[in-house]
Amino acid sequence: MSTDLPHSAEYFGEQRDYWWNHDFLRLMAKRWMLPDAPRMLDVGCGVGHWGRLLLSLVSQRASLVGVDREAQWVTEATRRATELGLGDRVKYQQGDATALDFEPASFDVVTCQTVLIHLKDPERVLAKWRELLKPGGLLIVAEPQNAANQLLLGKTRFHSPVKEVMDLAGFQLTCERGKEARGEGNNSIGELVPGMFARLGLSSIQVFQNDQASPLIPPYVGPAQQAQRAQALDWDEREFWVWSREETHAYFVAGGGTEAEFERLWKLARDTSRRVANAILAGTEEQIGAGFFFLVSGRK
Repeated sequence: MSTDLPHSAEYFGEQRDYWWNHDFLRLMAKRWMLPDAPRMLDVGCGVGHWGRLLLSLVSQRASLVGVDREAQWVTEATRRATELGLGDRVKYQQGDATALDFEPASFDVVTCQTVLIHLKDPERVLAKWRELLKPGGLLIVAEPQNAANQLLLGKTRFHSPVKEVMDLAGFQLTCERGKEARGEGNNSIGELVPGMFARLGLSSIQVFQNDQASPLIPPYVGPAQQAQRAQALDWDEREFWVWSREETHAYFVAGGGTEAEFERLWKLARDTSRRVANAILAGTEEQIGAGFFFLVSGRK
C-alpha cells in the first residue's frame, strides 16, 4: 500500500463489514460456550470490526478492550463505538501487539483478526497472549490462507492460458515467501495456527472455516456486492494488486525473484486486473471472491 497510509488501510473499507455471516458467528458463540459477560481483548483491532461482532454475541454486561498500533485507527474505532452506543462497554487504546501491557489472567477471551499475518514471530506472540487469559479462557484467531486466492478464477479468468494462471499463483507465493523472509509475516498463516496452539499447550482446539464468501453475480445487487464491486474497481484504478507495486517488488525480490521476472509478472497482474475490472463494468464478471479464512480457537 502507499507509504502515506496507515497500516492495513487498503483492507479497512466498507467491504470488510461483510466478511462474516452473523448466524455463523452466533453458532460459533454456542460452540465456544462463551461466558455471559466476558472481558475480551481484541488485538490489532483496526477500526473495531471484529471485536464489535464478538461483543454482539454476548450480554450487555460484557466488555471489550481493543488495541492497535495506529493512533488513527484507535480514534476511528472509538468514534464508531460511540455512534453505536457502545462507549461504556468498549475501550480502544494504542499499543503494540507484540508487547501488550496487561496483567496476566486479565481476560476471558483474547482474539485477533488478520493480525498474525503481519508478525515476524507469531508463535512467540501467541504465547504472550496466552498468559493474558484467565484459567479456562479462550484464545480465538481469524486468519487466512491467501496463496490459494490466485486459483479462484471467476468467469473472466477461467479461460486464461494455463501458464498465465500458474505464473500469477507463483508470483503471489514468491511474494508471500519474501514477505515472511523480511520479517513481515506469513500471509497464508491460517492453516498453520492449529499447530501453534497445540505446541503452546492449549486444549479443546477447534478449527472452522468461515462460511461467508464475497460473490459478484450480475447485476451486483445489494450492499455487500456493491462494496465488493467498488473495491475491485478502485484497486484496479489505483494499480493496487494484493499489495502496492512498491511492496510487491520488495517482497518478490526478497522471495528470490529477479528484476526482469518482476516487470513481466507485474504487467501480467495489472493486465489481468484490468480485464476483470472491465468485465465488472460490462456486467459480465461472475466470481465467489473469497478463499480460505480459518477460525481457530483453544483454551488455556
